[in-house]
Amino acid sequence: MDKIQELETKSIGSLLLTYALPAVITQVVASIYNIVDRVFLGQYVGALAIAGLAITMPVMNIIHALGSLVGVGASSRMSIVLGRKDMRWAEKILGNSMLLTFFFGFLFVTGGYLFMDNILELFGASPDTISYAREYMQIVLPGMFFTTMTFNLTGLIRASGYPTKSMWIMASGAVLNIFLDALFISVLGWGISGAAWATTISMFTTAVIAVSHFITPSSFIRFKRHAWTPKLYIFRNVLLIGLSPFLMNFAASFVVALLNKQLIRFGGDLAVGAYGIVNTYASFLVMFILGLCQGMQPIAGYNYGAGHNHRLRSVYLLTMRVSVIVGTVGALLAMIIPRIILRAFTDSDALLDIGAPAMRYLNVMMPLIAFTITNSQFFQSIDKPWIAITTSLSRQVLFLIPLMFIIPAIMVNAGGDGLTGVWVTCTICDVLGAALAAGLLMSQLKVFRPGYVAPVRRPRKEAGPKENDK
Repeated sequence: MDKIQELETKSIGSLLLTYALPAVITQVVASIYNIVDRVFLGQYVGALAIAGLAITMPVMNIIHALGSLVGVGASSRMSIVLGRKDMRWAEKILGNSMLLTFFFGFLFVTGGYLFMDNILELFGASPDTISYAREYMQIVLPGMFFTTMTFNLTGLIRASGYPTKSMWIMASGAVLNIFLDALFISVLGWGISGAAWATTISMFTTAVIAVSHFITPSSFIRFKRHAWTPKLYIFRNVLLIGLSPFLMNFAASFVVALLNKQLIRFGGDLAVGAYGIVNTYASFLVMFILGLCQGMQPIAGYNYGAGHNHRLRSVYLLTMRVSVIVGTVGALLAMIIPRIILRAFTDSDALLDIGAPAMRYLNVMMPLIAFTITNSQFFQSIDKPWIAITTSLSRQVLFLIPLMFIIPAIMVNAGGDGLTGVWVTCTICDVLGAALAAGLLMSQLKVFRPGYVAPVRRPRKEAGPKENDK
């Protein structure tokens, strides 16, 4: 409990370092799963294997979205209720979040097997790449259930005062994934199925370790019998907050599907592969920024619940500064040395020629992307789900989907290159999304004012703390 109480007494800078550093490492480690797969496939299998793996990424993003739907919502709610010193409520959030994880995991894995080819074709698989994508998905799909469980539990571990332990759980899976990729792909020659088995085994291992945390006596939030009773108000509160990252990831999956179709239209399968590599670099930067925001989340949520609005403002401003700096450094590297970055994934000159301009267009506005992400993550941390949803979806749904068809068509009609039009569209939408995020932030400045009281989302009949069940 002392770890949690530090959130309202320790300096904001020290707290953010304590929570953000493990969260950043966790996010960077999580991105290693995809990066390592691409590196090994690019070096030992070929460009079409990379393109096939890129086709599966929207499906994987949807699965990650399900993990975010429960995990982000549950960890945000737990931080807020811990700020109100209600242990029983926190235990109920833990148990009910697991029930939601079981439900969504079963639903998606079953649907994935029943409609696999249709889903892959929807996301841009061609006759040359669908065999790679299918081979990967058939193996990795069951393991995605453990992915959602891991995302949920590591978020709750961090929210309950163990940020470093959350980091080590994810790091252990990443190290195991690297080792198994090297063994299965480069030594045994299993190709893309080796990448799938490496990911599946690694995520199963991390899920087991995460579950063990909540059954050990040293954890002050543990699985209790009363916590497994379904509570509709907890389902509603968790899903409402988690809806923002879920819709963001879900929309991203379909946006990638549309992008893949446009890329095939204007650049062929190699354009899809190049986008997969460039998107991996951009995702790495985004993961870093998300790690900072996840470090902010328990600090912001706890102090929001406790009514310490001056500390809420401080942690928001500090997180925003660091996020924008990270985005700026990432953008500069993409602009200056794009081909060097790309060569870490492939030696194909064709992929390098297509990927270099894409690297610049898709990352030049990374500081604005950092601004937008930080705002979205902040508002979901303090139980402002609709503001978070609008902020996170504006770029992908409101702007990118229509402009993805309009701008390339305009460039082609003007005698230009349609593929460049696809890249330019992404840059324009980054600017528009950040502008909308700024407007929404201005409308919610009241949360930083002294005396602002956070609303309580709980039935009155359960309004106070109760003695914990055994």
